[in-house]
Amino acid sequence: LNSNLEDQPAVQQAATEVRNAWLALERTRIVSPMTGYVSRRAVQPGAQISPTTPLMAVVPATDLWVDANFKETQLANMRIGQPVTIITDIYGDDVKYTGKVVGLDMGTGSAFSLLPAQNATGNWIKVVQRLPVRVELDARQLEQHPLRIGLSTLVTVDTANRDGQVLASQVRTTPVAESNAREINLAPVNKLIDDIVQANAG
Repeated sequence: LNSNLEDQPAVQQAATEVRNAWLALERTRIVSPMTGYVSRRAVQPGAQISPTTPLMAVVPATDLWVDANFKETQLANMRIGQPVTIITDIYGDDVKYTGKVVGLDMGTGSAFSLLPAQNATGNWIKVVQRLPVRVELDARQLEQHPLRIGLSTLVTVDTANRDGQVLASQVRTTPVAESNAREINLAPVNKLIDDIVQANAG
């Protein structure tokens, strides 16, 4: 028979209960998946919440991008990698952001809306559609002059160099964002269980 105390079924069951109780306590502490600023808070201290309840919106100060809505008649010479100059209303002409085109959307905003517009062939009025173009910003400039979500911008794309691709041909190899907020270190509770077993072993 195995005489090790930690291998006894009753001890293992008690250790599992301690571990589950410790995990339940740790999960009462909610950690943001990113570093940023609280933009919208829906709860107050002391309020009771339930699962799936939105608590707040956290906006990162870095890794932001601009979705520029260009007319379909302006996209013929646009390519991925072309340099971009961006002026915002919040800073005016004093701050000019630099970036590059990283992608052109595969559909207009109206095409993916709940009720898409019906631009049939027989319509008398032709509506020029706009296509979102994603622009990646310089992280160093964002540190000096942080932006907010939803601001108005003036985006100018230099289309002189047209050697780039119209559509992305490479799969992104790095994630857009990473977070270890849901990782829980079990070392403290395992040490606690070992200490309890050792204290009762003699």
